[in-house]
Amino acid sequence: MLYVGVDIGGMSLKIGIVNEKGEILSRFVMVFDKQSKQEEMIVALANNIKNHIKEEKYNINDIKGIGVSCAGVVNTKTGYCDYSANLNWNKLDLCGILTKYTGLEAKITNDANAAILGEVKFGIAKNYHNVVMLTLGTGVGGGLYLDDKLFEGNEGKGAELGHSLFIYNGRKCACGLKGCFEKYASASALIYDTKEAMKLDKDSLMWKYCENDIEKVNGKTAFECAKNGDPSAKKVVDQYISYLSYGILNFCNIFRPEVVILGGGVSNQKEYLTNPIKEILKENNYGYKNTPPVEVLIAKLGNDAGIIGAAALLMD
Repeated sequence: MLYVGVDIGGMSLKIGIVNEKGEILSRFVMVFDKQSKQEEMIVALANNIKNHIKEEKYNINDIKGIGVSCAGVVNTKTGYCDYSANLNWNKLDLCGILTKYTGLEAKITNDANAAILGEVKFGIAKNYHNVVMLTLGTGVGGGLYLDDKLFEGNEGKGAELGHSLFIYNGRKCACGLKGCFEKYASASALIYDTKEAMKLDKDSLMWKYCENDIEKVNGKTAFECAKNGDPSAKKVVDQYISYLSYGILNFCNIFRPEVVILGGGVSNQKEYLTNPIKEILKENNYGYKNTPPVEVLIAKLGNDAGIIGAAALLMD
C-alpha cells in the first residue's frame, strides 16, 4: 500500500509518495500562487497529485489516501484548515476538496503532530510508547504521543506546548498572552536574548561572528561563540538551556514521557544542547522523586518529517 504525504509550509507544499516502510519513493514541490482563492489552491494541489501519480505510473488503487501536515489551526474532525496566517486561509475544507478531486480519502493534522508521528513510526522514537516532541523554531511546536496514540485534543487543536504559561506576566506573545514558553525557548527567543547580550558587551566575540551587523544574528550565534569561550555567549546559552530544561521538567511531570525529542533549527546543536538538558533533568529527579528517567534525543527525519508523518495518518 502507498500513501500521499503533503507538507504545507508558508511558501510552498512538499508532496511525496510514501510506502509502508516510511520511505519516500518520489516527490515534487508546488509553489503557491498567493493571488488564487484558497479553494483554487487546493484544487490545483489535487490536480498536481493526480498528475504525479499518472506520470510516475502508480496504480491509483494502490494508494490508500492523502495525509496533510499543515502549519496552522486545523480541525482533524472536519478536515478543515480553520486558520492559517501565512496563507490567509480561513475555514477551508481542505480534505473535502482533495477527496472530491482525487477520489482519495484525506486526513489532516498540524505540522508538529505530523512530525512526532513520523518520528514515532519511522524515526528516532519508534521504540517508545510515551513521547513529547518540541520543535524549536520561530515558535515552539508541541507534539504528544501517549500510550501508543497520537494525542491531538479537542478538534485536534491540543498539544500547544509552546503556549503553556511559563513565566507569569512575562514576555508578550503573539497569541495575546504574556509569558508563554515559546517566548523563552524558541529560536526567536534565543536570537532576541543574543542581541540583548551583544548590546551590553561590545567586546563580545558575537559581534565578530555576525560581522558587526546585529541583524545577522541567528540561532547559532551564541552557541558557536560560547564554544569558543566567549563569556557573554556562554551566559546566553546557559540561560536558554535553563529555560528549555525547566519547561521540559513541567512536561515530564504532566505527561511522564520516556523520551523528549527536540527538532527545529536549534536542535542542530545536538549533544551540546542535549547533554546539559539531561544533567538538569537528572539533578531535578526528572520532575519528581522516584519517577523514571527521561531520555532526550534529536529528531531524525529532518525536513522529511512532515511528508512522512502526514502519510502515516493513513497507516493502521
